[in-house]
Amino acid sequence: MKLLIIEDDVAFAGTLARRLSKQGFDCVQVHQVCDVLLQARQTQPSHILLDLNLAGCSGLELIQPLRSALPSVRLVLLTGFASISSAVEAMRRGADDYLAKPADTKSLLKALHGNVAEVEQLDEEVMSPERLEWEHLHQVLAVNDGNVSATARQLGMHRRTLQRKLQKRPVGA
Repeated sequence: MKLLIIEDDVAFAGTLARRLSKQGFDCVQVHQVCDVLLQARQTQPSHILLDLNLAGCSGLELIQPLRSALPSVRLVLLTGFASISSAVEAMRRGADDYLAKPADTKSLLKALHGNVAEVEQLDEEVMSPERLEWEHLHQVLAVNDGNVSATARQLGMHRRTLQRKLQKRPVGA
């Protein structure tokens, strides 16, 4: 099973690739929008994980060209900013599934396989609340281009509190 991961966050894409490689996927990563269709045609993946918010582009705009190039691919849209309207639009354009970040491995596998029975035997630890908080803080920080003060204001917390939380990497992260 070949998986094409289309994600502009290099660190997050690497984490996804490591997690899903352990589950039998041969993972290829694409970080630039201009390389997506070329890489999709070259690798001929059976599955695609597509980020909704790519640098300078919406992942929604890539669904139809990817569907045209690879009609039988299983395409899952992944986003840190989930909403009902974007989920409906993604499905309307041809996505097979829609997941909010951060997604645990079991949820990713369910979406990629499209068959819950295949994944039920997966023995996986649930992501801790500390890990979920840490991931969310980093996502909001990325949206604010690394500006800690703006991120703290957006989250409604003191800047120093945010800095301390960002420094504490959760166990198992």
